Amino acid sequence: MQRTLTFPAAALVVLSVLTACSSGHTEAGYGNEPQPYPVLTLNASETTIHTDYPATVRGQQNIEIRPKVDGYVAQILVDEGATVKKGQLLFKINAPQYEQEVLTAQAAIKSAEAAVNTARMQVRKVTPLVKKEIVSNYELEAAELALQAREAELAQAKASLQNARVNLGYTTIYSPADGVIGTLPYKIGSLVAPNSDQPLTILSDIANVHVYFSFTEKQLLDLAGTDASTTLDAKLKQLPPVQLVLANGNEYTEKGKVETTGGLINNATGAISMRAVFSNKAGLIRSGSSATIRIVQPVSNALMVPAKATYEMQGKKFVFTVDAAGAARSREITVSDRSSGDAYIVSNGLQAGDRIITDGIGSLKDGTKIKPVAAANTVASTTPGLKSGATATR
Repeated sequence: MQRTLTFPAAALVVLSVLTACSSGHTEAGYGNEPQPYPVLTLNASETTIHTDYPATVRGQQNIEIRPKVDGYVAQILVDEGATVKKGQLLFKINAPQYEQEVLTAQAAIKSAEAAVNTARMQVRKVTPLVKKEIVSNYELEAAELALQAREAELAQAKASLQNARVNLGYTTIYSPADGVIGTLPYKIGSLVAPNSDQPLTILSDIANVHVYFSFTEKQLLDLAGTDASTTLDAKLKQLPPVQLVLANGNEYTEKGKVETTGGLINNATGAISMRAVFSNKAGLIRSGSSATIRIVQPVSNALMVPAKATYEMQGKKFVFTVDAAGAARSREITVSDRSSGDAYIVSNGLQAGDRIITDGIGSLKDGTKIKPVAAANTVASTTPGLKSGATATR
């Protein structure tokens, strides 16, 4: 037998279903319960930060190897990228004209020597005749002057031979220093001259490398300070060793030292050139490569916040703090321009003991109630060269 519900009974069933659904939504958390957010409590501590500067690398010597005479490349005795020693033979130039000059000078010497001997014979012939008054003294003086002229011609011929040999020596080119051979733009048979557009090669002495980077005018003034009794060079010597970050992102094992500054500030960029020197005995760093200079500096009593815990509005930086009632409060902060990596050093707006929300701040509004949850200390782990002063608390 089939039952039929009356209208009051059907309405009661629908009302029961709606009540049960409403009760289910409340239990699932769709009400206004506070949501969990990670929170850090800040503590001041000793910290080190690093500042990176784009840099270029140059060998301590970059020597252009050029021929001193015109000729054709006869031999290339090194290869590109080869390491050479001072005095090692690099090139031979085919210049037969200088060989001919040597032969000509040698012949001229023999002719001059014969002329000198003839003039000496004349002096020896005239000398006794003058003593016997057979000829006048004038004849002897003329013979002696002729001898001096022939001796001068002999000296000139010997000088010409020496000059010809020097020019011939320029056809063999030796390394002026230890270093690494660069590119070889000329091949065997190429015509070269002292005024050629390109050198035969560039020899880079990279036992030590010079790394050039730039400070802004403000950074230079911060470094110089207000103590007029200490020179800038003396202050540079007090800087800690600097690090070199190679193009692949790895840090070079040797530490460097800042040595000198440029004399002028570039009017266009407002920067001044700096130089650091690094030992490069293994030859890992090559002249012309790009790198980054990293200067590490200690900071005392630093308050640090993760970069992801901040947001910007109208050029100002803010964080969300948590008050005693568990409400999120937006607070403006000022960060140091020395901040680096994934963390900021706070110079104003926060103090030790303040609690900040470290993640998910995009969904927050000022006054939103939250449920504080201990946050992992990500400052030290995500920012190379930084020792965090932030600790996590519940």
